[in-house]
Amino acid sequence: MHPDCERILVSEEEIAARVKEAGRWLTEKFRGTFPVAVCNLKGSSVFFSDLLRATQVDVEMDFMAVSSYGAQTISAGQPKVTRDLFSSVAGRDVILVEDIVDTGRTLVTLRRFFADRGAKSVTVVALLDKPSRRVVDSQADYTCFEVEDAFIVGYGLDYAERYRNLPYIAELKRSVYEK
Repeated sequence: MHPDCERILVSEEEIAARVKEAGRWLTEKFRGTFPVAVCNLKGSSVFFSDLLRATQVDVEMDFMAVSSYGAQTISAGQPKVTRDLFSSVAGRDVILVEDIVDTGRTLVTLRRFFADRGAKSVTVVALLDKPSRRVVDSQADYTCFEVEDAFIVGYGLDYAERYRNLPYIAELKRSVYEK
């Protein structure tokens, strides 16, 4: 375990098993279609790659960025699209891949974003859900893990652009981010 981490919450093996399950779920849901899978950068990138490899459906891949944290440890509350899509989602099924559903504000913003762009449907697959922090009624269609209210890193999630490459999900020590 990385020395800046307090404890591992979800192991590498647990992640791999749940990603395979999520891939099977998406395969069944989108069999015979050609959806566009959207990665919300940067936190979702590791999960996005593994999830799409576990899915047996042809998908178009696209990337966008929505920021609500900046360099903070808590959400600023006003998600903003900071990098737009390359392709059109008009009339398309969209699979939005999220690293974590926290306050729910980002999901509300993105569902509205895709609806305004004319998406046929939006299916959200989230690696993590932190329902104790929810401030708006929004949830993913498929969630791999529910986690407690702790500051977590690894498997794409970061603090100040560090720890994304950890193969597990861990709680970051308070001494690291309360300097």
